[in-house]
Amino acid sequence: MASTPMAPGNAGSSTRPYLIRALHDWCTDNGFTPYLAVFVDRGVHVPAEYVKNNEIVLNVSFEATTALKLGNELIEFKARFGGIAREIAVPVDHVIAIYARENGQGMAFPMPSESASETAGASDDAAPADRPAGGGLRLATTEGTAEPAAGAPAPAPVGESDEDKPPEPPAGGGGPRPALKRIK
Repeated sequence: MASTPMAPGNAGSSTRPYLIRALHDWCTDNGFTPYLAVFVDRGVHVPAEYVKNNEIVLNVSFEATTALKLGNELIEFKARFGGIAREIAVPVDHVIAIYARENGQGMAFPMPSESASETAGASDDAAPADRPAGGGLRLATTEGTAEPAAGAPAPAPVGESDEDKPPEPPAGGGGPRPALKRIK
C-alpha cells in the first residue's frame, strides 16, 4: 500500500478503515458475525429495497460475502439478497458502526458530513467547520447488556422504530455513565 506523505498540521489519514478491519478480524477470530451499519445516500451502492430511514445493516462475514475488500476508501463485496447476487460498494466514511451480531460489541462512528455525502468518498479529514471538535466516537454502555453499540442499529423487528425507544439521558448527567468493556 502506498502511503500519502503527511503535510505539516495534517492529522494523518482517517482511522476509520483501520478500526473497521480490526473489528472485522476480531469478530471473525471469535466466531461472531460482523455487521456493518451504513448511512445510505447516492454514493452508496446497495439494494434500495432493503434501505430503511437512509440506513442499511449488512452482514459482512466471509460466509455471507464473496470477494470482500475492506479498503481505505471503499468496502466492496458481492452478496445475495433474496437469492439474487448483488455487487455492494460502501464508502468507508458512510459506515456508522461495526458490531458483532451475537453480542452487540463493536464501535460506532460519526455520521458522514453533508459535504462527504455529496462527494461520496471524501475522507474524514475534510470535516466541515460545523462538526464538533474531535467529532469522535460515541461510547456504548455495555454493562450486562447484549445491545448493539450506541448508534449501531440492529435489524429491528417489524413495527419497531426510533420513536418506540426510550429517550437518552440528558447530557449533563443523570443517567448511567458510559463504560468501556475490556475485550480479551
